[in-house]
Amino acid sequence: MLELAILGYLYDQPLHGYELRRRVAQLTGHVRPISDGTLYPAIKRLEQAGWLGRQTEPGTRAAPRHVLTLTEPGRAELRRRLREAEGTALTDENHWFTVLAFLRHLTAPAEQAAVLRRRLAFLSEPSSFFHQGERPLGAEELDDPFRRGVLLIARATSETELAWLADTLESLDAR
Repeated sequence: MLELAILGYLYDQPLHGYELRRRVAQLTGHVRPISDGTLYPAIKRLEQAGWLGRQTEPGTRAAPRHVLTLTEPGRAELRRRLREAEGTALTDENHWFTVLAFLRHLTAPAEQAAVLRRRLAFLSEPSSFFHQGERPLGAEELDDPFRRGVLLIARATSETELAWLADTLESLDAR
């Protein structure tokens, strides 16, 4: 998820490490804070793979600043990761939001639709956070108002996303 976000933001424009960190943190929110000890090793891996370039600029005060840019192989890697998104990239909400934030970089509507259809398939499977044996429990089956709240909120979110997916897929299929 972190590497995808780095590639995605740099696809849009070159950024200083600090600005990149700020944008990634805004996308991932409080759930997955990004420290320098996490961000900079990821940047280094992407650089070593040939997907990022680095240019040094004079600093506004004293120290030089490094501007990160996405190479053409890095652009291709971002598109590949988006095109092939599966597993936790589709099932984990934070991963999914990261994929969704950059899905526009796949310019072919059919490729975008294929990713959305995989997410739709995941959302169409019965699920719950709570089970009785192997059977998922619905909100109406729970006496605990807090657990019922979890399921009602999740249901409302899923229904909203399913409606959005249907509209967006219809639009993509019409292109």
